Amino acid sequence: MKKLSSFICALALTTLAALAGDKFPSIAHDELKQAIADKKVTLIDVNGSDSFKAGHIPGAVDFTAVKADMAAKLPADKGALVVAYCGNEQCGAYAAAAAKAKELGYTNVKHYSPGIAGWKKSGEKTEPGT
Repeated sequence: MKKLSSFICALALTTLAALAGDKFPSIAHDELKQAIADKKVTLIDVNGSDSFKAGHIPGAVDFTAVKADMAAKLPADKGALVVAYCGNEQCGAYAAAAAKAKELGYTNVKHYSPGIAGWKKSGEKTEPGT
């Protein structure tokens, strides 16, 4: 039964990721770096609190910790850039945070598809969470 449940969950995440791909465009690595440097992005890490504490893209918020009050963590400007990311290109968990931002009225929601693994692979620094 546990294997069936895991399979159904994986299938649901794959389907959600495929559907979200149409709704949330990707942001290129260099574009994200520039947005971070310009302080013109709100990053949402959906890798879970343990992963967030181990290291996340600088400035990101922990979706697991803030999802109940995510509106308070997002900018007042509904047109501001919001970027969600998860583990890597095969991960679709980012879609939950992206969909939540869209549900809250944000219109410029993107996906950093390489995720934390791609960020690190590019030689970028992470920061530990609390």
